[in-house]
Amino acid sequence: MSRFVTNLTWNDAPHLSEAEKKELWASIPAYQRRARAEGIPILGSGLIYPFDEARLKVAPFAIPKHWPRFFGLDSDAGAGFTAIIWGALDRDSQTAYVTHDYKSDSRSKADHVEALKAKGTKHAPLWIPGVGDAKGLLVTDKDSIQVIELYKNAGVDIEFPDKSVEAGIQECYDLFNVGCLKVFASCDALLSELRMYHRVDGKIVKFNDHACDAMRYAIRSGVARAKVEPKPQEDVRAYHVQDWGAQGLGWLA
Repeated sequence: MSRFVTNLTWNDAPHLSEAEKKELWASIPAYQRRARAEGIPILGSGLIYPFDEARLKVAPFAIPKHWPRFFGLDSDAGAGFTAIIWGALDRDSQTAYVTHDYKSDSRSKADHVEALKAKGTKHAPLWIPGVGDAKGLLVTDKDSIQVIELYKNAGVDIEFPDKSVEAGIQECYDLFNVGCLKVFASCDALLSELRMYHRVDGKIVKFNDHACDAMRYAIRSGVARAKVEPKPQEDVRAYHVQDWGAQGLGWLA
């Protein structure tokens, strides 16, 4: 081998004094600090969500049963990856939390349905409602509809999302900015994509973005379908929360 790659931080640079580190830290944009100081890869130019990752993340915690839950799904319908993110809404603080994520290159819909079931309960494995799209590069609009119908036929409570790209991105950006959208630190797939989700010449780079798209769908229109966890032997349909609105900052209005 002719090359060797390692990770170095400011702590591995003995010529930097503590005063110099503090001065450098203050001079660097917040979202670039961990990349510069700790060598954590991040895309600086054109980043769509240019926030300090530490500001977006929270340590995982048990979701209270009275919090409405929802999910967003994005799939290439057999041509690539399928990503799902699950969310929960704290109505008291008006904050949405991305609690879990899933990303797989499996072409088996059954695998993805099992992932959805795993986040449910024993008595109602598919009680969490959501939105999803399967518009991959190799399918038509009709194919996409048929794929989502397959999920419905498997018992998944899923509808098509509002796919407004720029409006959805702006909504997520605004919620991140005011601290009303948080991501569990355990959501590795989503956090990894967020570090590299960017534009070139003003256009979004459509690569490695399935979890980001799933998050956008969930926040833009999945929240409006959120339900609280049903009790055993009771009708899931009775647990719809009030319509939080799918346009703009719906639940903040």
